[in-house]
Amino acid sequence: MAQVQRVQIPGGELSWTVVGGDHSVIVPAEEYLEYARQTGLRRNTVRSYAQGLAEWWSFLENVERGWDRVSIADVVEFIGRLRAPDRRRGSLSDGSVQVRVRAVTSCYRYHAALGRPTLVVETSTSRGGYVPFLGHLRRQPQFLAAVVVRRRRTIAPVLTPAQIQELLEAEAVTIDGDWTGDVRYRLLWALLADTGMRIGEALGLQHRDWAAGRGGTAAVTIADRSNPHGVAAKSGPRVVHVGSRLDRLYSDYVWWLCDRGADQEIEDWNSSYVFCNISRGQRWAPLRPESIYAHLAVVKRRAPLVPSEMTPHWFRHTHATALLLTGTPVHVVSRRLGHKDVQTTLNTYGHVTEDAELAALANWAEFSEGWWGADD
Repeated sequence: MAQVQRVQIPGGELSWTVVGGDHSVIVPAEEYLEYARQTGLRRNTVRSYAQGLAEWWSFLENVERGWDRVSIADVVEFIGRLRAPDRRRGSLSDGSVQVRVRAVTSCYRYHAALGRPTLVVETSTSRGGYVPFLGHLRRQPQFLAAVVVRRRRTIAPVLTPAQIQELLEAEAVTIDGDWTGDVRYRLLWALLADTGMRIGEALGLQHRDWAAGRGGTAAVTIADRSNPHGVAAKSGPRVVHVGSRLDRLYSDYVWWLCDRGADQEIEDWNSSYVFCNISRGQRWAPLRPESIYAHLAVVKRRAPLVPSEMTPHWFRHTHATALLLTGTPVHVVSRRLGHKDVQTTLNTYGHVTEDAELAALANWAEFSEGWWGADD
C-alpha cells in the first residue's frame, strides 16, 4: 500500500513524497507535490497533501484502478471509505476528509493543466449575481467543483479561565518567590492561551524571536524557518505582541534554564529553541510534538477540571473566542491568528459573534427604552 515518505530535497530542507508498496516513488503524485513546493505551498500542507495522495493511491490499488482511468464515482467511493472508521487511524473529521479530497482534486487539476487525460474534477458554469466592473472583459471561465465535501458546522471547543489556571498551577507555582515545578510547560501553556499560537509555531520559537518589553510592549516573532522535528509556522511569519505578565514569566523561565546550566552549555543562545529538552534526550534540543502530547496526558490527571479530550489547539480556540466576545474586530483577530483570509476566522468562530448579537437582542427592550417618548 502507498505511504508517505520523508525526503530531503535539494537545499537541505525536509519534505514528503508518496511511495508505493515496492518503495518506489509514485511519479504522478511526486510531480504534483514538487509543483506545490515550487509554488510556495507550506511544508505542513505538503505533508497533509502527501498523506491524502497516499490514501488515494492505496484506494486505487485496492480497487485495481489505474490513476488515469478513474471517474467521479471513484472519488465518491473514496470519500465514503475515508469517513468509515478505520482500526489504524480511527474516524476522520469532516475537515480531515476535506483536506484529503482537496489533495486529490488539486493533483488531478495539475495534470489536467498539462493536457493529460485525467479525472475531470471541475465543470465550467456560468455564475450569476454580482459581476465586478469590467468583469465581462476578462473572458475567463468560472469553475464549480464537481465533488464537494461539506463540513458539518461544529463549535470550536474552549477552556474556561478556571481550567487554564488549574493547568498552569499543575505545572509550576511560586513558593516564597521561587518557582517549583516545570516552568517550561507553564510558559508553553500560558503562551498558547495568551497568543493563540499553534503548537508548531510555539515549538519553533528561538530565544532571538522573543523581544522583551523593557518599558514597551513585548513581542514574539513567528519566523518561517525549518525545525528538526518537522514543525513549521503554518500561517507564515508574523509578530504577536504579548502582555507584561507573560513577558515576566519568560524572563523567569530564562533564569530557570540558567539554574540548570543552560548559560554554560548553550554556545549560541539566540539560535537555541525556547522549548527544549531538560532531562531526557539531547539537552537543550527542541522539544518534539509527541513529547508535548505525552506530557499533557500525564498532567491532566493532576488537573481534574480540564477535559480529558483537551488538546493544545483548544488554547487557540479559547484565545480567539475570548477576543471576539470582548468586542475585538474580526479582522484584528484574523491577523493575530495568522489567517490569510478573514473568512477563515468567520467560518471557524462566526458563531461567537452571532451568539453575542443574539444575546444583545434578548435585551432589546432595555436598549430601546430611551427611544420612545413618555406617552408612547
